[in-house]
Amino acid sequence: MEIRCIHTGDLHLGMEFKSASFDKKQANTRRLELWETFNRIIDRCKEIKAHILLIAGDLFEDEYCSVADVKRIDSKFREISNTKIVISTGNHDTLGRRSLYRLIKWSDNVYIFEPNNISKVEFNDINTVIWGLSWDKKLERDSLLDNISTEDTSRLNILLAHGDALSKDSEYLPINKNALINSGFNYVALGHIHKPQFISSSICYCGSPEPLDFGETGSHGIIEGTISLEDTKMSFVPFAKREFIIREIPINENMSYNEIIDRIKSIDDKENRAINLYRGIIKGTRDSQINLNIKDIKEYLHNEFYYIDIIDSTTPDYDLDKIYNENSNNIVGLFIKEMEKQGLDNEIVRDALYYGLEVLLSEKVKR
Repeated sequence: MEIRCIHTGDLHLGMEFKSASFDKKQANTRRLELWETFNRIIDRCKEIKAHILLIAGDLFEDEYCSVADVKRIDSKFREISNTKIVISTGNHDTLGRRSLYRLIKWSDNVYIFEPNNISKVEFNDINTVIWGLSWDKKLERDSLLDNISTEDTSRLNILLAHGDALSKDSEYLPINKNALINSGFNYVALGHIHKPQFISSSICYCGSPEPLDFGETGSHGIIEGTISLEDTKMSFVPFAKREFIIREIPINENMSYNEIIDRIKSIDDKENRAINLYRGIIKGTRDSQINLNIKDIKEYLHNEFYYIDIIDSTTPDYDLDKIYNENSNNIVGLFIKEMEKQGLDNEIVRDALYYGLEVLLSEKVKR
């Protein structure tokens, strides 16, 4: 038998984006978009008539969610009563004694693994056994999955877990990657790492369906496909509403203020700028008379981008001969001569000179 499956996790429903550089309105909009994408995943289950929805932990943020939020999740699960929903909780939605998971009666199609010990749930109608475990604390240093292997190879065997197969010293349930590869499972559905990636053709991190910050660039989505005794055909499907994009913006000392603004706008086309979240890092040398006031630039570009964060990594272009002649008898002149000895053809030395001059000259002005 071939089963249709969706693998997701790390949705972090309820996240408030307090550590992001968003203002309050933007943070709330992004929080609501996580719920919107969760709803779309449920709709996708309906569309493909998924046999199984695998959720590999961190479905929600227990710090910010309420019983009402969990009931909201359950109400969506009830819309896909023909899909078996299997959950391994993670370090953000732990299954302790007071867990939100324990405060409601879940739909009959929802199966949640208990913490610490590996267990299994069997679905005879689709000849499938799903193995897994949940978390009941924020850290897990023990390698709880290293010795796991399948029992009956005449049935489809799936492992569902929230842990770290990329670092053997992880504090988030370290998993031996080679042990997984040799474990015999038809599919291993992993969560915790937010970047979607296949460790092998049948072992996969789904990643976060919506990226959560500028550390999560690139395409995000879900893993979808079919699993049978003969073959596993699971693949990444882009699903995120928006992307976080970081772009370097090179400028030079011959560019005017307006040319710099135009260069920022040119980092992507208008259609993408209206959707995605950008961080522009302005690099290079600027005219020393140009003041890049980041707050003003962001306000000026307000209608050009859905969201843009700007970092000024430029250095001012100085007339070194003029500055030296004016400061030959003080520390500024000595600093210029010393850096010239190091060789201003070297980009690192030149940048160090410009950064140093910016500090020294600003201090001189204060006096």
